[in-house]
Amino acid sequence: MDTDVLVVGAGPVGLLLATELRLAGARVEVVERLATPTGEKKARGIGSLATEALRRRGLGPLLAEYHERGSADFRAAHGSDKGHFAWLHKIDLVPADEPDRGYTFIWQPDLEQVLGDRAAELGVPVHREHELTGFAENADGVTATLRTPAGERRLTASYLVGCDGGRSGVRKLTGFEFPGTAPFMVMRAGQVELADASVLPPPGRRDTGQLMHGGGLLGTAEFDSFPEHRDAPLTVEELTDSVRRVAGVDVTITALREPRRVLDHARQAATYRLGRVLLAGDAAHVHSPNGGQGLNLGLMDAMNLGWKLAAAVRGTDPKGELLDSYTAERHPVAAAVLHNTRAQSALLAPGPHHEALRDIIADLMDLPEVNRFFGELMNGVHTRYALPYRTGAEPELVGQHSPELAVDDTSLYRLATAGRPLLVTGPAASGAAEVAAPWADRVELVAASTLGRADLAGLLLRPDGVLAWACAPGGPVDLEQLRTALATWFGEPTGG
Repeated sequence: MDTDVLVVGAGPVGLLLATELRLAGARVEVVERLATPTGEKKARGIGSLATEALRRRGLGPLLAEYHERGSADFRAAHGSDKGHFAWLHKIDLVPADEPDRGYTFIWQPDLEQVLGDRAAELGVPVHREHELTGFAENADGVTATLRTPAGERRLTASYLVGCDGGRSGVRKLTGFEFPGTAPFMVMRAGQVELADASVLPPPGRRDTGQLMHGGGLLGTAEFDSFPEHRDAPLTVEELTDSVRRVAGVDVTITALREPRRVLDHARQAATYRLGRVLLAGDAAHVHSPNGGQGLNLGLMDAMNLGWKLAAAVRGTDPKGELLDSYTAERHPVAAAVLHNTRAQSALLAPGPHHEALRDIIADLMDLPEVNRFFGELMNGVHTRYALPYRTGAEPELVGQHSPELAVDDTSLYRLATAGRPLLVTGPAASGAAEVAAPWADRVELVAASTLGRADLAGLLLRPDGVLAWACAPGGPVDLEQLRTALATWFGEPTGG
């Protein structure tokens, strides 16, 4: 094989997946049909879970640098520091009881640059102007056919992963089922220069849709007037006509940059794996951008998949059960996002019935419990995976992504920089290190005097930051469950 894994798509999801695979010891190459990144500001930030995932890989200081400027951009655009649900800007982005679990405001092109630099540091080849035109799969791997400036090229790999966006060629070529709902809303926007901006009325909701403008942005949201050719680029004429329908005014757009048209169709692949082909990010699920959940969702797909796919390459997942857990864990998370974005589209529709519902929802969001509910709905910080083994009286964090916590004079995230699984044991986790000793070639064993949470005496951290096992001070240390967790996620022990 030319490589272990061929990743199609050099956006943030593809680049993060490639770095995770490389950290886990797999050979990986990335192909991208574009000659250069588009620079489109499709997303302006990432949620708590993706922020924590990148901090675990040592990128926290870089994210912090971008966050200060990104926060200012967010306030300027929205007039608020609050997150939104259906453009009701009332959500506290940082939970009051978990102040360290915050967002990062970073424009997508900047994030792509950060992840691209990290991929280069790790020696991941990224081949631009390489467009996948077809592939053949057999029992041992995949042979991809690529169109390049130098002519047709073939690359062989054990696995192929489509990270190539909502119109994924990998998904279409493989034949993944992609069920869902048709568009309900269409948004058109771009950075513009206007002959006379004073003709525009104030931004806001109208009976005909939504008008957005400010900071050079001009945009609309409509619930009819869908474009005849949805793949065609947004033009000055189309945006001008939309502004006329929504706001009842004629504007003269003298320059249009970063034009984009977004429809809120909500679709999800029935499975994220067919044989040796997998999907991640928008290739696996598309939905409305409302609430800014898409980039966070895709990055967490990459975190979940990377170490599992590397294990399949290494042969420590011979039955494929670990790789199958990728769909089992991530599919419900994306389904929940599709569900809440459909609800947001419904709340954005014009008309007296929708307005009445918006008024009631807006009032409810002022209640602390409801605000917290919407915050958790949008950031997914307490998402809990259903672990495939017995769970009982262990700490409630088991199955969730772990927050940062102190471990003696360092921290859990600093220990996780290399992407290895961690078993951290305090004095009360009697016998845990001995049980894990046969996995020492795959799991880093860390003996600690103190852990920074009162409910934890020991923990097993997967490479994606999920707690796979834990025990509490003063409680039973379930060594059999630990042994099962180690075998489930990291294969049979050496000599086992």
